Amino acid sequence: MDRQAQFRAREALIFEMAEQLLLENGETGMTLDALALQLDLAKGTLYKHFQSKDELYMHLIIRNEQTLLEMMLDDEASFPARLLRFMRHHLHHAQRTVLLHQIEERLSAGSTGLGPLFSQLYKIRKQRLRRIINITGDYLKSQDSTLPVRDYLAAIWSATHGAAAILNSTFYQRYLGDRETLRTAMIEHMLSLPFHRLPSLDDIRSSHPLP
Repeated sequence: MDRQAQFRAREALIFEMAEQLLLENGETGMTLDALALQLDLAKGTLYKHFQSKDELYMHLIIRNEQTLLEMMLDDEASFPARLLRFMRHHLHHAQRTVLLHQIEERLSAGSTGLGPLFSQLYKIRKQRLRRIINITGDYLKSQDSTLPVRDYLAAIWSATHGAAAILNSTFYQRYLGDRETLRTAMIEHMLSLPFHRLPSLDDIRSSHPLP
């Protein structure tokens, strides 16, 4: 294996271990000292791959976004199969979904020096969204659904991230019952949504008039 390949292989191990430590210990417990110890590397070696812990977090977010993009690039998969894959990616790893979203929001609001990495992240995300919009539009047309593409996608994202937050909530976990039942119910609901006429605000007002 040449030096460049060794570098990339080591980098992949660093990111995998960093994500594992993040999930086990949270942001405050994921230290570079602990990461170096787990990998049996000098701390200085870590800085060959990133310049700060925030930069490391950005790499984890980008890797996750790239995984989501690759799900969309499977031209053989049907829309329901893609939706199932997307929602299970988030709902079977609810803690990761919540943590990475929180970290991204924090970094975008206050961290400096991460502009190039945010540009890389948004480039991948825009590529994924363009593909999602086209695939979803084709699916809704094939089903003769009148549900607008953006409304459907917004519902999917809201349901997925909301369910992930509940699955990750210490308080709500005691009331959830079977977690797989919740995951299945959310996915089935999103698959059935295009076949239901959604009420307008006027419909709701007429059915439930204000006193």
